[in-house]
Amino acid sequence: MAKPRPGFNPKTFLSTVGTGRELMSFPAGRAIYAQGDEADALFVIQTGKVKLSAKSKAGKEATLDILSDDDFVGKDAIAGQSSRTASATAMTDCSLLRIEKKVMMLALTKHVKLANLFLAYVLARYIRYQQDIVDQHCNPSEKRLARILIRLAHFDGTGSSETVVPKVSHETLAEMVGTTRSRVCFFMKRFKDSGFIYYETKSKLLRVHRTLLAFCAQ
Repeated sequence: MAKPRPGFNPKTFLSTVGTGRELMSFPAGRAIYAQGDEADALFVIQTGKVKLSAKSKAGKEATLDILSDDDFVGKDAIAGQSSRTASATAMTDCSLLRIEKKVMMLALTKHVKLANLFLAYVLARYIRYQQDIVDQHCNPSEKRLARILIRLAHFDGTGSSETVVPKVSHETLAEMVGTTRSRVCFFMKRFKDSGFIYYETKSKLLRVHRTLLAFCAQ
């Protein structure tokens, strides 16, 4: 008797090579795609951090988000966009799984578990972006910066008292917060003096302490 074929596993599909799925490596600073490029594939981050940014017609650039392990990059390809609406750049050395648009669309149609996983992810990001807009209008820039640092660290305050993340430039943080670089420098120094964060100069890492959560809750 033939053995039954194993069921479809979304996590396996999103982390292994196969037809239309290619594992790619990008060194820190390398562009994954640029705004205006053909939106012909979706990427899944296996390891590393990726910055999403967009430029206005006037040439002003803004950082939209910083993504990390298991995040989807290039969702505009699945949303029916013919060209990229933003640029994606590796902030650290990254490993990404590139999935051709037609392959991902077919898999979403055939496999309910994958479709539910992708839908849940998109809805969670949508809610997060709504919260960011509220934060932008209702909270001071110092608290917005603190929340961004916690989010970058994927830190919920449980387990370890500290979480380590790659150091992000003050220019990038300023773009995400919606303030000036000088203000970010001032706040970061205050966070450091308060023991909320600590820089590891040699390794270029940033330690975020869970006491920063209490500051955000004030």
